[in-house]
Amino acid sequence: MRTVDEPAKPLRGEAPAATAALWGVTCVACVAALWFMATAGDAEQRFISPATLPSPRETLEKVPAVFGERRLVANALVTLKRVCLGFGLSAVVGVPLGVLAACFPSVRAFIAPLAVFGRNIPLAALIPLTFFFFGIGEFQKVMFLFIASVAFIVGDTTAAVLEVPQRYVDTALTLGATRLQIILKVLVPLAAPSIFNSLRLLFGIAFGYVMLAEVVKLGGGTGGLGDLINVSQRRGEREPILVVLVVIPMVAYGIDRLLWMLQCDLFPHRYGGRGFIPRLVRRLLHGASSPVEGVA
Repeated sequence: MRTVDEPAKPLRGEAPAATAALWGVTCVACVAALWFMATAGDAEQRFISPATLPSPRETLEKVPAVFGERRLVANALVTLKRVCLGFGLSAVVGVPLGVLAACFPSVRAFIAPLAVFGRNIPLAALIPLTFFFFGIGEFQKVMFLFIASVAFIVGDTTAAVLEVPQRYVDTALTLGATRLQIILKVLVPLAAPSIFNSLRLLFGIAFGYVMLAEVVKLGGGTGGLGDLINVSQRRGEREPILVVLVVIPMVAYGIDRLLWMLQCDLFPHRYGGRGFIPRLVRRLLHGASSPVEGVA
């Protein structure tokens, strides 16, 4: 029982790195143990049939074939390229549109129906629609990811700009700033950390969306991770599907950690990074704007 003088542990605090790692490893070990127990023994004695869920040993035995014959690395790179193109396009369109929607109520009211439609439409319903408009090639997959992501980016960007305290806008107005200066030099910089954080989280979601976009492959080339799963399902192979389902979160998590390190460096005042990239950009801009020696 806690004494009166003993401080209570914070409800929303951060666990030490070693403790967090220990609990994470424990969770993975528990899942692996449940998987092993559910698939232990002969096929007739298993709690779950091998036709439904192969054992860990059977899955590991298929890993070399998945990396070799099934070209897992090449398929992963194709999928990653599609996600970067589709999500990148949605960010290029969605972030400026979200800034405009936050700054101008008329723009926000105009795009509100499209935003509600885009955030609530079932993604599976977009597949035949994108086939009809964009064919079944690479362009269709990129546009599917664009349509699936852009409404969320617009909404999150709008919310980030609207959350900037009004006192900063009032101070800029007092100093004589124009509306364009307030948008570009006050609202956007202050909302940038939240916008980038939202983009980082939405990128992981888009990585899951691409599985739907890869249900159809054009020609005999590399079809991506989604095509690898579909082919394995048609062949009745469960092991390659499990390998891909493990690889996808690992790749997405690795990209998320890289983006998190970039986020910390870009916004050191918010996330405690070193700010190497902002200092480098300022140095380059300062060097480009300085007068050339010997020129009057």
